[in-house]
Amino acid sequence: MLKTNKEKCVMQSVQGRIHHPIMRAPGYRIGSDGVPRILPATAAITYNAKIGDVCMGLMGDHVEPGVSMKNADAMEDAALNVLACVGNIAKVITGDGKGSLGVVTGKHGGADHVMVYFADEVLDSLAVDDKILIKSLGQGLQLLDYPEVVCMNMDPSLLDKLNIEEVDGQLVVGVTAVIPAYLMGSGLGSSTMMSGDYDIMTRDPQTLKELNLDQLRFGDIVFIEDHANHHGPDYLKGSGTVGVIIHGDSFIAGHGPGVTVLMTSRSSILKPKIDPTANLLNYFEKTGV
Repeated sequence: MLKTNKEKCVMQSVQGRIHHPIMRAPGYRIGSDGVPRILPATAAITYNAKIGDVCMGLMGDHVEPGVSMKNADAMEDAALNVLACVGNIAKVITGDGKGSLGVVTGKHGGADHVMVYFADEVLDSLAVDDKILIKSLGQGLQLLDYPEVVCMNMDPSLLDKLNIEEVDGQLVVGVTAVIPAYLMGSGLGSSTMMSGDYDIMTRDPQTLKELNLDQLRFGDIVFIEDHANHHGPDYLKGSGTVGVIIHGDSFIAGHGPGVTVLMTSRSSILKPKIDPTANLLNYFEKTGV
């Protein structure tokens, strides 16, 4: 097991409400093909797009799996989006689902949503504006034997569940896919990735098929080649980033499935190995939630 400073990490409550979808009338989004479409998009309680499901080919745009939460106050929302980490336990504190537990699955920049996985029977008891409390823990997590690796947006318990092997001074991480740097799009230019995500561009079907990206799933752990994310996404040959797929595909130019960053290094210390089981659903089953 990797040595960390997890006993030094601070756990705090952050809270938000289930967010209603928003739409500017008449609701069209213009795709990269020039076609206007009116489709479901961000926010809501999404019942049939879940962690472990394929996020490609949906009749939706940037669909967020499970429950999307947000705060009306901008500063409170910023804290929610920064401090909540993938793998944190979430608890419903109002409404018919009060007391039910879930797990944070990702953070969506732009929409500024935190997404939470709940079991189907819990989803059926929830409603827009129900409050959810998260025990935030993970920002500031460090790997004591690998100071070149920066961790972010990840509960320490998730780190322990990821398929990581120490081999000749490198960390070999189980991922479902390897993403070339040239496919990363919307979100480039951000000053930090300790909140939100950035997108894999998916408008070239031939490339998707060649790289086996046409079956990406919500919750897949992926590796981005030649991208360092210490202070926002940056191309750097030999660097690498490990992240998780947090929202669905998009028709819009420069967009596609979103990746929330979990680990990054400016050196070649992080290495991917293909593992078809590297998905949050399999790791969450170990939590009992």
